Amino acid sequence: MNIFPGMSSGLRLGLGGAGLGNLFEAISDADARALLCKAIASGCRSFDTAPHYGNGLSEHRMGSALRVVPRDEVVISTKVGRLLLPSADAPREQMGYVDVLPFVQRFDYSATGVRRSLEDSLQRLGLARLDVAFVHDCDAATHGTQYGGVLEQVVTQAIPTLARAKAEGLVRHVGLGVNDVDVCLDVLARTEFDCLLLAGRYSLIDHSALRKLLPLCEARGVRIALGGVFNSGILATGVRDPQAPLRFNYAAAPRSWIEKTRTIEDACERFAVPLRAAALQFPLAHPAVDIVISGAQRAAHWNDAVRMAAHPIPEAFWAYLRDAGLIPPDAPLPR
Repeated sequence: MNIFPGMSSGLRLGLGGAGLGNLFEAISDADARALLCKAIASGCRSFDTAPHYGNGLSEHRMGSALRVVPRDEVVISTKVGRLLLPSADAPREQMGYVDVLPFVQRFDYSATGVRRSLEDSLQRLGLARLDVAFVHDCDAATHGTQYGGVLEQVVTQAIPTLARAKAEGLVRHVGLGVNDVDVCLDVLARTEFDCLLLAGRYSLIDHSALRKLLPLCEARGVRIALGGVFNSGILATGVRDPQAPLRFNYAAAPRSWIEKTRTIEDACERFAVPLRAAALQFPLAHPAVDIVISGAQRAAHWNDAVRMAAHPIPEAFWAYLRDAGLIPPDAPLPR
């Protein structure tokens, strides 16, 4: 069963809402609406957002635009685990987001906090139910020495609270929305959930989810939407443009990732394959993956993602990457 439907055209592409929350740069309400209207008009049916994205800004923008679409024709997901607390002194820039709404964030994976987060998101989105609620950023990299306590709360409070919301009809599916493989394995060792939004850990250059997590998800029936397939930008811009910001995993790219991207970019040039097309299409070959989520910030970005997702790529290109050791020998290849 596919939890995350692709586009009406058959392309397995959804729209992520981080850019709509002003990630790295501010966009106007008009530009945000133009992007959403373009995605809707092109047949996009999966939309993801989170309170974290601009302190609720992304949810407001997405909910407003999607009200023109019959509710049962789209899948809308958001996340729990952060509460937004109003503050007149809230910084305008927080955690990579600029011109955010006047709130500060507090992590809360307790039963009470998760329920409040869910209900607050439904209000910002203007919805009576969600298709998917993800527990957001509950990994060790985010929480450091507090990770053990966070994991315990996720397993004993957050996921059971979302399961009760599912029984009430407020949520259809429950999952994790994370950038980390280990937390997925830790949670799956102790409980069940329906799906994952996994960002950046199965891409053209980062294959860390391939060995353990993806086979486990396939065996357990956990469906995956992949975010961050451009790894925060390096696979969108490539590394040859001296003006490109060269971001990897939301920060300046380390030299090792720059060099790996450069080698793949050389292969793309050899086969006349756009790097962005390869990055969008490679991870879809895995049977556990339903769709990739595009983090487009403007309508032109979405148009480009649609073109790249449909761009024909010869099988010889994938075989070349595999034979050169640039992708693992056991990684499924697009056909």
